[in-house]
Amino acid sequence: MAFWARQISIWCSSVKTSNVANSIQQLRRTHRTWMQLHELSVLSLLCTDNQFFQRGLKTYQSVSLGSRLQSTNSSNGQIVSSENNLLSPVNHYQQQAEVIPSSDTETLYEVWEDTPPSSALEEISEEEAVQIVAEPPLPLGSFTLRDYVDRSETLSKLVLLGVDLSKVEKRPHAGQLLLRLDFEKDVRKRLLFLKDVGVEDHQLGPFLTQNPYILAVDMEALETRVAYLKSKKFGKEAVAQMVSRAPFLLSFSVERLDNRLGFFQKELGLSVQKTRDLVVRLPRLLTGSLEPIKENWQMCQVELGFRRNEIQQIVTKIPKILTANKRKLTETFDYLHNVMGIPHHILTNFPQVFNSKLLRVKERHMFLTFLGRAQYDPAQPSYISLDKLVSMPDEVFCTEVAKASVKDFEKFLKTL
Repeated sequence: MAFWARQISIWCSSVKTSNVANSIQQLRRTHRTWMQLHELSVLSLLCTDNQFFQRGLKTYQSVSLGSRLQSTNSSNGQIVSSENNLLSPVNHYQQQAEVIPSSDTETLYEVWEDTPPSSALEEISEEEAVQIVAEPPLPLGSFTLRDYVDRSETLSKLVLLGVDLSKVEKRPHAGQLLLRLDFEKDVRKRLLFLKDVGVEDHQLGPFLTQNPYILAVDMEALETRVAYLKSKKFGKEAVAQMVSRAPFLLSFSVERLDNRLGFFQKELGLSVQKTRDLVVRLPRLLTGSLEPIKENWQMCQVELGFRRNEIQQIVTKIPKILTANKRKLTETFDYLHNVMGIPHHILTNFPQVFNSKLLRVKERHMFLTFLGRAQYDPAQPSYISLDKLVSMPDEVFCTEVAKASVKDFEKFLKTL
């Protein structure tokens, strides 16, 4: 009886040990399954290769199937010995190798081997440090276009054309505009259009520096505005001159251009031909504000005392008088008319004097007065025209007009 009691006791302890081993083995399988599921979920976020994700999913399904089969065997009442359930490290590795395909395992290892070091503070050798090339990141915002030139094909090619980006970036929204443009799709065809109009290669850089917005104007609108100018009898050379000297000209609509031409023809009383000649010589009259033009026109009539036909003659010869500084224009007229005694009709015949520096006019008039040769009346002998007074260089003025040497003129200026 004692012998059978010992055998029953040994058998019970064996059953308990087997149950404990089965429980431990089941916990290990569950832990392995969740760890593999966690790895696959991370890889699905980091890896952009959909094929790799599908292989990982198959791996997980294989592992899950193996776990369910083993669980089924246990539920059917099959009792496995503790030696079979408690796998050694070698047997455990062999079992995983049978479940997970080798090609997928190698791919998984390659992905993890290509990952960068987990810590930025990890020590590296000096040779590795020298080989590191870190490009500066593209700034999210900047006050200068210089930071984007190396990354933008449009900016780099505009610089080669001679565009001054330091001036462009000061214009409202011009920098953002250029960064959004594609050189091949947006910029190239507009550059070719400007060349066809007559803008020279060396003029493209300064042209776009002043008006970079033209690169975003619709091509059909540009062609329509050029066609309008040609319909108004502006020749090809005249259009090329106007567009080159007034970069904003083609940025304005046909209606605006038509209203400006009508203003100079009606309000100033100019003929069609004189209006055409006026804007060809000073095309920015079509692009600038009309207020200073109206003020100068009114000032010439009211303050300076010129008649309407005299103003028309002056404007035809010197268009800049319409946009000249009012103070400078008034001071020059006051000295010419009230100090030198030159009447309106002579000033009308020689309006170039209003473009000269007032200091030069004063110095030369006082020198002629000192010599007794200040005679500006064409009806009197020794007459000196205003053209000779202001246009000649000092050497020619002294020898031909003042009949004196340059040294005498310089000595006189020192006494002033």
